[in-house]
Amino acid sequence: MNSVTIILSMAVLAILTAVVYALKVTRIKVGAEGGKAEETKKLLEISTAISEGAMAFLIREYKTISLFIGFMAVLIFLLLDNPESENFHDGIFTAIAFISGAFISCLSGFIGMKIATAGNVRTAEAAKNSMQNAFRVAFDSGAVMGFGLVGLAVLGMITLFLIYTGTFPEVNKLFLMESLAGFGLGGSAVALFGRVGGGIYTKAADVGADLVGKVEKGIPEDDPRNPATIADNVGDNVGDVAGMGADLFGSCAEATSAALVIGATASALSGNTDALLYPLLISAFGIPASLLTSLIARVKEGGNVEKVLKIQLWVSTVIVAVAMYFVTDVFMTDSFEIAGKIITKWNVYISLLVGLFAGMFIGLVTEYYTSHSYKPVREVADASNTGAATNIIYGLALGYQSSVIPVVLLVITIVTANLLGGMYGIAIAALGMISTIAIGLTIDAYGPVSDNAGGIAEMAELGKEVRNRTDTLDAAGNTTAAIGKGFAIGSAALTSLALFAAFITRTKTTGLDILNAEVFGGLLFGAMLPFIFTALTMKSVGKAAKDMVEEVRRQFKEIPGIMERKAKPDYKRCVDISTTAALREMILPGLLVLLTPIIVGYLFGIKSLAGVLAGALVSGVVLAISSANSGGGWDNAKKYIEKIAGGKGSDQHKAAVVGDTVGDPLKDTSGPSINILIKLMAITSLVFAEFFVQHGGLILRLFH
Repeated sequence: MNSVTIILSMAVLAILTAVVYALKVTRIKVGAEGGKAEETKKLLEISTAISEGAMAFLIREYKTISLFIGFMAVLIFLLLDNPESENFHDGIFTAIAFISGAFISCLSGFIGMKIATAGNVRTAEAAKNSMQNAFRVAFDSGAVMGFGLVGLAVLGMITLFLIYTGTFPEVNKLFLMESLAGFGLGGSAVALFGRVGGGIYTKAADVGADLVGKVEKGIPEDDPRNPATIADNVGDNVGDVAGMGADLFGSCAEATSAALVIGATASALSGNTDALLYPLLISAFGIPASLLTSLIARVKEGGNVEKVLKIQLWVSTVIVAVAMYFVTDVFMTDSFEIAGKIITKWNVYISLLVGLFAGMFIGLVTEYYTSHSYKPVREVADASNTGAATNIIYGLALGYQSSVIPVVLLVITIVTANLLGGMYGIAIAALGMISTIAIGLTIDAYGPVSDNAGGIAEMAELGKEVRNRTDTLDAAGNTTAAIGKGFAIGSAALTSLALFAAFITRTKTTGLDILNAEVFGGLLFGAMLPFIFTALTMKSVGKAAKDMVEEVRRQFKEIPGIMERKAKPDYKRCVDISTTAALREMILPGLLVLLTPIIVGYLFGIKSLAGVLAGALVSGVVLAISSANSGGGWDNAKKYIEKIAGGKGSDQHKAAVVGDTVGDPLKDTSGPSINILIKLMAITSLVFAEFFVQHGGLILRLFH
């Protein structure tokens, strides 16, 4: 059996798995036999409001994105189409790949969101009976996103590969792979808007709900009296299901594109389809590994949910490590040469292993700094005794300190992979880190489903026992979500470096001297970009949250009887505020990221652009880690106080809520979006590499 057949089979397997899990979830009836009619009515009303709000936002966001995708597709065609070139690099083929990647990313987000919003109410329904049933419904809901997204990504890339190579078999594989890189650009462009727009939406609602509901009115989270509570629950799906999915879709497509472009420069690989497609085989074999572990995910009443989820990650990691040994032996060329370096198949395999296990260790370090089971978060909680200021100071320190070990692990991974396999080894290490993306994304999507189930249980007044079960599921989801963010940041760093290497390889750039004014100027400018990007997204959340706070206060003041439960808040108004703000505020950060490489490359040339990419990568990784972990630390310090320390309503808790409110946009908007910034700038540079070679450095040419 050849690699193409295997990749196609695994992609179909993933899609069929997603379909089976979707049917399992949607066939569950809301309102069991003998259930209370009024209770069932409440469940359906609340879940319908969440579902309609989520889908309404997604459709409006996709309409905005479609306009941008159309603009970018035309730009790609115009800048890359060169009929006089001897090389096969007509812009139309890159544009087709770009549109395909964007469409599949949007489709994956739509499907995942649809099932997540159907699964949340069914998880709440199942929690009436047992923890085991509720866990499995939430997990199955997440699996639809996990397997569906990976299956569609792999199927999309292999289909484009077959069409391009089948239609033009005589063309150099390198130029075909460059056209295929447009697929990664399309996926990552959608991820940018999904992460930024979704992050702004969810945090505007969350901050508004917390500041007025918890701090000013003293009512619990997800209390139906809070006008922003539906928008808050919608936001969990928008940011953590569609946004996270698009982010990891982009990583998968981009890392694969980088490995294919670099690999195609070796004649031993470009002439051997099985070996050339090795990067896609990594993602393909991660599918059955994830499927096997998903079948054994079970939790008993009172069981350790967090442990079960972690076992999923570890078991699938070990299965991939073993399976890829045999895959490497059978499909990879014994040895090949890239940039003068002889690389063996076992150099490639070890590079994969280094990335695979580095991702797990980065996740564990992230857990240590963001879980209230360990010292760093408890120190933040203790600092809350003296007010919000000390809480924030300790949270910032936690984030900065937490970047040390992940960065060291990334350095070890990069150096080891480079020594063994050059830049191709780094690209393979990036794919190794996200090879278990199907199960990782399943667990990530499980989190917001559980969180929503708790909100629905609270609003429908299902009782304390049901809420306790959903809270237990949600707590585990918070921990694994932090681990997922660690994976995402680590893979973004390696993916960006691999794309950078592919860009340098494609442009045949040499002599990148750090003391060269063009390179150093680019470094400084690039290092600044993650900070201005963070400033834009933080201010966007602040503006949207300000509007939300004012609206929630207005409703409490002008709609009498809300606090006494005699009148219903206007939930739709809050949903509309978050939607409008998210769509408005995501445009400027998006244009900053996508246009910067094109403008810098055209005006200042390839060396300056190389400096920009390197600077953004170096500062972006550290800023992303510290932002995400500070936010996670503040969040779990609050939860620690609620459960173990001062309790809800205490001065310590009020200080922690303020810290958590500051941290929310850091961990769910700015931090995760930086991942996409560094990847998207690199993939944009790679896609437009031919244009920069032909026309870049306009200003430098004028001065010379």
